[in-house]
Amino acid sequence: MEKIREKIYNTLTEFFGFKKFKGNQEETIQSIVSGIDTFTIMPTGGGKSLCYQLPALIMDGTAIIISPLIALMKNQVDTIRTHAKNENIVHFLNSTLNKKEFETVKMHVLKGTTKLLFVAPETISKEANISFFQNVKISFFAVDEAHCISEWGHDFRPEYRKLKTIINNIGKKPIIALTATATEKVKKDIVKSLGLENYNFFLSSFNRPNLYYEIQHDLDPDKEIVKFIKLNKNKSGIIYCLSRKKAEEVSELLNLNNIKSLHYHAGLDPKVRKKTQEAFLMEKINVIVATIAFGMGIDKPDVRFVIHYNMPKSLENYYQETGRAGRDGGEGKCILFYNENDVEKFQNLYAKKPISEKEINMELLEEMNSYVWIAECRRKKLLHYFGEQYKESHCHQNCDNCNSKKKKQDVTQELLIILKGILDSNTNFDINEMVSMLKGENDRIQHYNVSDLNSFNQLQSIQDSTIKHIIRKAILDNLIEKKTTSYGKIFITKEGELFIKNPKSFFIETHEKEQKINNEEPSTVIDKTLLEILKTLRKQLSDKSNLPPFIIFQDPSLEDMALQYPTTMEELKNIIGVGHGKAEKFGKQFIEKIKNYTEENNIELIEDVVVKSKAKKNDLKIFIIQSADKKIPFEDIVEQKNISMDTLINEIEMIVNSGTKINIDYHINEILDEEQQKEILEYFLHEAKNDSIIEAESYFEQEYEEQEIKLVKIKLMSDIAN
Repeated sequence: MEKIREKIYNTLTEFFGFKKFKGNQEETIQSIVSGIDTFTIMPTGGGKSLCYQLPALIMDGTAIIISPLIALMKNQVDTIRTHAKNENIVHFLNSTLNKKEFETVKMHVLKGTTKLLFVAPETISKEANISFFQNVKISFFAVDEAHCISEWGHDFRPEYRKLKTIINNIGKKPIIALTATATEKVKKDIVKSLGLENYNFFLSSFNRPNLYYEIQHDLDPDKEIVKFIKLNKNKSGIIYCLSRKKAEEVSELLNLNNIKSLHYHAGLDPKVRKKTQEAFLMEKINVIVATIAFGMGIDKPDVRFVIHYNMPKSLENYYQETGRAGRDGGEGKCILFYNENDVEKFQNLYAKKPISEKEINMELLEEMNSYVWIAECRRKKLLHYFGEQYKESHCHQNCDNCNSKKKKQDVTQELLIILKGILDSNTNFDINEMVSMLKGENDRIQHYNVSDLNSFNQLQSIQDSTIKHIIRKAILDNLIEKKTTSYGKIFITKEGELFIKNPKSFFIETHEKEQKINNEEPSTVIDKTLLEILKTLRKQLSDKSNLPPFIIFQDPSLEDMALQYPTTMEELKNIIGVGHGKAEKFGKQFIEKIKNYTEENNIELIEDVVVKSKAKKNDLKIFIIQSADKKIPFEDIVEQKNISMDTLINEIEMIVNSGTKINIDYHINEILDEEQQKEILEYFLHEAKNDSIIEAESYFEQEYEEQEIKLVKIKLMSDIAN
């Protein structure tokens, strides 16, 4: 045994370059080298891969590593080859290889030069490949990302369910199952599905002390993400989105704002995915925007932030994906943007599923939702979910909730009513049903006569959210238990029964969270001093060019400049009512004035406060411009698009304000003669104090209709300002 231990440590230092093991690595390796089935749960960044790489190198035969993602295989093979003199020590078999490459790999495996062979579950399950593996001297099987075997885990893969039969057909050898996340239900599924017998089980802590967890509500994620990345220059990060389309849109937004980014999802060609992954690993780009297709096993230790643009469907997904951050033990910020629409999308999707699958998914979604809304330490919820006891020392103020000012609320009496309600109902209700019963609503629970229960209507005056908060806090404190295997039904624990007999003060915490990331908040107050400077400049240009001030820039544009401080032409074009034409004609002096002002007053600017966004395709706008070019009568445009004349004119005004010229002379010539047009133009050029249509109507004593005045003003802006 001592010789084996010496061999293990020699390989650790000589091949991998490490001096000591982390966590349960050594025990795991000793177990599989001894030929014992092994099940290891080790969080992302804990060094799972070493647990099968090292024993594969020192044991006789080839280790078969079953891995669900091709990207993971390529990454691991490349990493191992950097340590090895002979690159044939490791290979992979999957669908990316052509026939010749496939046969070459098989040759090296049969010769015994390959110590580690990564295979996809789809590859190993083919009859021809099973026959091949029966002739291979196998040291052990490693099932990586073993949570894929369970319907209760994230990334469930039906192919994983067949692995027990396939391994038995090839020939029984020791199995090591590895995963970063597993609830009690998932653990049991893995053991049963793989047929692990007399196995050694090793569980590392799920706590990642270097990760900072934060949820953002009711904010514009596009703007906040761009600002956050700008404040974290040259740091690597991953942004997760629900859909492929959204991943592409967000990546495009980042590139528009000079942030090097690529999108990644399963719909891309494998060669593109490979190239994108390598660009990220080689730091040719800083940010990957991806669906859940990206990240499993990606060995980039210095990812500094993981942002969830959308809510993940389960806490397992969330934990796995946030686990990509700070794998080297350094900084790792994990920010999730919450939007109720995401929850509704999941609910609508699950409604179409078979009943058992629907119940599982809804329960997982409820756990994710409770994590979002909990006011207590986020680590406490995460660790509780994975069955680990929380200690006060686990967080160190490293989540948004622990960083917030809190108010304690004594809810001892309310909790007693809830606990007695669980007993009354004979643990027949989930959280939502319990809330309904306590509030006196009996129409939501069809299978039970709730009005007969003693607790019915006892918390009628308490808000639903507060009752849920109390229940969730009681679950964290082990007074109530929620069993996923019972589809979310809540039970009272022994501690809960003792609480009823001997109540102690029970508090929940509430707080007002400031909605900002990284304590950086752009000014939301108009700089009045700068505004006056800009108005003075506008008046000077107005006098010089003999144009009314509002033709140059309208007041809302100047106010936005005094809020955003644009100091480049690109930033100016993102100001309200400033299109390309106005920026080119009048912008230079304004941005120079703003730049001088910010330097003189030592105003620190968050770079690119104005988030550049791609102009959204507007079919109506395009149709109007094309119709005007063809001189199609306004009446025909209105009829074809089923809009009012006011809507059409407002759209034309927005087109002109955005900096696009549009020819509407043909329509104005139909409704006003030359003298009338000249009269209105003269008013705006020489008499008007502002661009108010109401004041213009009053000036002309209602001689002209509102639409007529407005159209002439639009023509003036199009001809002169643009």
